[in-house]
Amino acid sequence: MSVWVTRLRTHPSGVLLVVQILGVLAYPYMEAGIGRAVFSVFGLGVLLLAVWAVRSTPALTWVAVLLGVPVFVLTVLEGLEPEHSSVVMWSALLHGAFYLYTAYGLIRYLFDDTWVTRDEIFAVGAAFTVVAWAFAYLYTAVQVIWPGSFVAYADPEAPRTWMELLFLSFTTLTSTGLSDVVPVLPHARSVVMIEQVCGLMYVALVVARLVGLTIYRFRA
Repeated sequence: MSVWVTRLRTHPSGVLLVVQILGVLAYPYMEAGIGRAVFSVFGLGVLLLAVWAVRSTPALTWVAVLLGVPVFVLTVLEGLEPEHSSVVMWSALLHGAFYLYTAYGLIRYLFDDTWVTRDEIFAVGAAFTVVAWAFAYLYTAVQVIWPGSFVAYADPEAPRTWMELLFLSFTTLTSTGLSDVVPVLPHARSVVMIEQVCGLMYVALVVARLVGLTIYRFRA
């Protein structure tokens, strides 16, 4: 048991990555009814893991906590009042800010070292998924502020679910273009274009640096 605890403590980025992937797999079973409340609790757990991961990076932990406290409160309120547009909007905006700051901390973690560790490899994947979740929350806020921002082949008039927006975020960030969710209003398209640029810059800067450090390690 102590070995596993040590591994968890030394690889917070890996824990965050695994939990987020499990969340992607689990959420289809939680989109309706009591499942939404369960997922809210799960989201709080991811929130705590994100703060833990940031504590292991050069980023400022107090900023993560400052953002995390209102996010925690709004997550609870959103679970109690899922149809309250103001609560959903502010929750989505602060979630987006929190996850973007977590991604910033993980990327700083990678750039402040000259030696690739196992947890830094996990941090590459964790930062990518964190950015995808951040933009999914931003899309949620965009949808609340400008209704009808996103349409889909199935029931185009209905608001898009969280899973649909997360799917759009992953397909946009990875540049695969497989999503059936389409931004149709100008503000929505602007945010999608920003995520497309982030996806390209992530490969060009973060992944390229990891490869460069790995080559340097073997040559040193």
